[in-house]
Amino acid sequence: MPNPPADEIKIAVKERYAARARERLQQEDPIPLIETSASCCDPCCGPAEAPQEEVSSWAQRLYSAQELGAVPETVAELSLGCGNPIALAELREGETVLDLGSGAGLDCFLAAQRVGPAGRVIGVDMTPEMLELARRNLAKVGASNVEFRAGEIEALPVDSGSVDVIISNCVINLSPDKDAVLREAYRVLKPGGRFRVSDIVWVREPTPEEQSDLASWAGCVAGALTVGAFAEKLRAAGFERIRIEHGPDDGRGWTSAYISADKPMKG
Repeated sequence: MPNPPADEIKIAVKERYAARARERLQQEDPIPLIETSASCCDPCCGPAEAPQEEVSSWAQRLYSAQELGAVPETVAELSLGCGNPIALAELREGETVLDLGSGAGLDCFLAAQRVGPAGRVIGVDMTPEMLELARRNLAKVGASNVEFRAGEIEALPVDSGSVDVIISNCVINLSPDKDAVLREAYRVLKPGGRFRVSDIVWVREPTPEEQSDLASWAGCVAGALTVGAFAEKLRAAGFERIRIEHGPDDGRGWTSAYISADKPMKG
């Protein structure tokens, strides 16, 4: 059974995360919203319809109390990633950071604190509703070194060789074209730039049935790569010093992972 067509995958993913963003926007501004499709680029790997206290607990498991205490509570409420890429990004003052699939913006705001006023953080998301939510959150946080851009992670609206660090939180698995995502990541990184993401990986080969489930694609599982395939695609894109550290799969066949790679200084 083949994977679903790419356009069907994007539609399924967009519908799911558009709904989540619209729900939050309606809570903050209860006026009718235009029903538009949203993006695959939202941190996603929590419960699909979790009550608010469960969502908050999810964020508390991934981020330290100090990190969550540095942003308004409502900013972290829609963070449903599978890890904390800030914890392995080794961010330094003055660096430029790119977040693939920035969602409501939490990782961007945390990165902004690490790189300081001389640094810069760019969040890319293709969901109009998520971008609106992120920009509202930006107004709450007041971070002058953060911006959000509309775009797809397969075709980044970012200049070549302009980024020091790429982060992402459970988003790459949602793309039907991982090769394009990794080629674009390599393109926009400076020589010696760092790729530091959290994502879902399979620790065994998924079955055709598992890979064909559209709901599972939107839930961050069906589209995930195996550990070996992720490393192979990173190498094919030109990355070196590839490291993939993952947790136990608990019998499911998939789990969360921290994935690190570097763009060579030359070549």
